[in-house]
Amino acid sequence: MSDNNGSLNWFRHAAPYINDLRGRTLVIGLPGDALAHANFRNLVHDLALLASLGVRLAVVHGARAQINRALSEQGIESRFHDGNRITDRDSLEVIKAAVGRLRFDIEAAFSQGLPDSPMARSALKVVSGNFVTARPSGVLDGVDLRWTGTVRRMEVNTLEQALHQGALVLLSPLGTSLTGELFNLNYLDLAAEAARVLRAEKLVLFRAPAQLVVDGEVVHELSLVQAEQVAARVHSDTLRCAIRACNAGTARIHLLSYCQNGALIQELFRREGAGTMIYRDSYEVVRRARITDVGGILGLIRPLEKQGVLVRRSREKLEAEIAHFTLVEVDGTPVACAALYPIKDNSNFTGAAEIACVAIHPAFRGGGRGAKLMRHLERQARAVNIRELYVLTTQTEHWFIEQGFTQADVGALPASRKSLYNLQRNSRILCKRL
Repeated sequence: MSDNNGSLNWFRHAAPYINDLRGRTLVIGLPGDALAHANFRNLVHDLALLASLGVRLAVVHGARAQINRALSEQGIESRFHDGNRITDRDSLEVIKAAVGRLRFDIEAAFSQGLPDSPMARSALKVVSGNFVTARPSGVLDGVDLRWTGTVRRMEVNTLEQALHQGALVLLSPLGTSLTGELFNLNYLDLAAEAARVLRAEKLVLFRAPAQLVVDGEVVHELSLVQAEQVAARVHSDTLRCAIRACNAGTARIHLLSYCQNGALIQELFRREGAGTMIYRDSYEVVRRARITDVGGILGLIRPLEKQGVLVRRSREKLEAEIAHFTLVEVDGTPVACAALYPIKDNSNFTGAAEIACVAIHPAFRGGGRGAKLMRHLERQARAVNIRELYVLTTQTEHWFIEQGFTQADVGALPASRKSLYNLQRNSRILCKRL
């Protein structure tokens, strides 16, 4: 009787979480190892349960384990560069077969409905297709990744229609190009992008361990800033994906174990959870800029350009350099921005970077947001082994000195940056060693 009461109380306490998630979109990232694990069938049951409660589901699956095995059986070596698979023509044919087989296996798993099983009468429909347009990753560090690609865009309207009709959207790690070619994608990048374009309530990433362990201690939750600090010391592809998703606007990312039965249900419907959650402040957040932020950034920098504080940037130049920008967003509105430009000499990384285009909305000055933005940029710099920061300024020298910068002369600049120095503008040069 006590066990029955415990289950009843648990179900009652889950009601607020169920109400919060009904009608919301969750993106689920599953590595290939999860699909081969004995607990996968239980996970299918849990996802079907979420769908029956009105949760909109998009499942993104990986296939690395299956692809590696298939390539080995064909006598083809698996080659990687910086974690990315090098996909030649022979590998691509094997990848297409492996991913296609997995896709059909997943659809079959969600189609079961035996009378005495959790899937009985679920009638859950799975929708998959050519929803992802890709482009080649190209040449990285001199290595041609061939038919390895990145996401260019997704058919958001089609995906939204399928979710609205109660279907589960299944996204495989393959994308088509405008030229009709097929590209192999990293499923974590695909999951983060799907969470962004679908404006997902949560991104759930499965991996073998349950919680993150940092310095021997289990971590149940991390803010975005804390996660970036951990990522600088702990190698974890899922953690880096979570950070990217947070920076792109997803409010909650959950890292769960695909080995643990019921981990998804416990994480979503119990206060104590079952994994590690990475979150961002929904009111005020520091995040990487995206192309849709160009208008907001222009609104911040144009007044300073007219005053001569900043060098004028065209919209086209800003769009091309948007990946270098970070902004402070308050209640969805950009109120401060800055850019971090790594400095290279003859295509070689110098270990230095320039901070530029620092702008804060007048109504939000004096609240420490500029200093917060600078600390965020310094963390970004350390994460990519940048050890020197330079600033060129005409009117804000003392503010940068307050942030720990010291005066320097033109001769201190790396050669490539020195050659671009504008003598007519006569900017003050400041340096900070990290």
